Amino acid sequence: MMVSRFPLAERLKHLEILSNAALDLWPVPTGAQSRLINVSENATYLVEAPGGWRAVLRIHRAGYHSRRGIEQELAWTQALVADGLVSTPAPIPGRDGHLVQERFVPALDETRYMVLFQHAAGTQPDESDDLTVPFEHLGAIAARTHLHSQSWPLPEPLERLTWDLDAVFGPKATWGDWRDAPNVTPEVRAVLEQVETVLRRRLTAFGKSPDRYGLIHADMRLANLLIDGQSTCLIDFDDCGLGWYLYDFATGISFMEDHPQVPALRDAWVRGYRSQRDLPDADEAEIDSFVMLRRMALLAWIGSHIEAPEPQALAPNFAAVSAELGRRYLRTVA
Repeated sequence: MMVSRFPLAERLKHLEILSNAALDLWPVPTGAQSRLINVSENATYLVEAPGGWRAVLRIHRAGYHSRRGIEQELAWTQALVADGLVSTPAPIPGRDGHLVQERFVPALDETRYMVLFQHAAGTQPDESDDLTVPFEHLGAIAARTHLHSQSWPLPEPLERLTWDLDAVFGPKATWGDWRDAPNVTPEVRAVLEQVETVLRRRLTAFGKSPDRYGLIHADMRLANLLIDGQSTCLIDFDDCGLGWYLYDFATGISFMEDHPQVPALRDAWVRGYRSQRDLPDADEAEIDSFVMLRRMALLAWIGSHIEAPEPQALAPNFAAVSAELGRRYLRTVA
């Protein structure tokens, strides 16, 4: 995990300059300007021009993906769209014809990769909404992406992330060690150490057979869904990589794992999934393990991204709630 030596505020100041100065790399309308709309792994900007033209600019975090890896992400999304399986915004080629553009940022002493996407209509769902119908749609979407990943020829070598036990708990975990997150008290740590031990055992036994493990979106949370009437647009494949298929359900309830409607959302997702692809009962029975795996990955993410507004807002109670979820999980698998 690469950590910048520059504070977030300073990075964003220079990235804002870049987000406007780099627009000449694409055939955007005269007068187009960008403004920051989200900071997570990447900095995301809404680009607007007179007359109502809109696009979305993603400036990639330095060191998170290679240029080839980003190109592989875009290749998969374009293949999914071409086969009519997913609705997701198309990348806009630069003036040189390439989907991935780059600029060196002298003030940060680093090169940043950038992708410009078409703007998609729709509204991000809220966890206070009744999400049953959207989650049934999401389950069907997930199943279609999994079926596609089984037949789509993976690029060689594949330069995407891997979402497995080592990625969450290993010495070089993608988002760092969950133990370093804020408010991981000795009591919280004791519970989550037990959870990690059980997850390692159960998911090792679950295995990585091709019917359970392959190329996944890996971040199907509410922030990456746009609902427009009966249509669901899935955005931000930035974390796509190799992982367990059921991990995609766990990512769908990211940050709301303790919400009262989660059991109904699980049922709806499974129902939607089975409308497109077989899901054996033995696999369904392991869903709670993937929910806990994702939750502990997010705990690590909060600790390693604490400069950003979203992790700061989540930090006060996230560890304690994770421990309570862990206690419930341990009771169910005992």
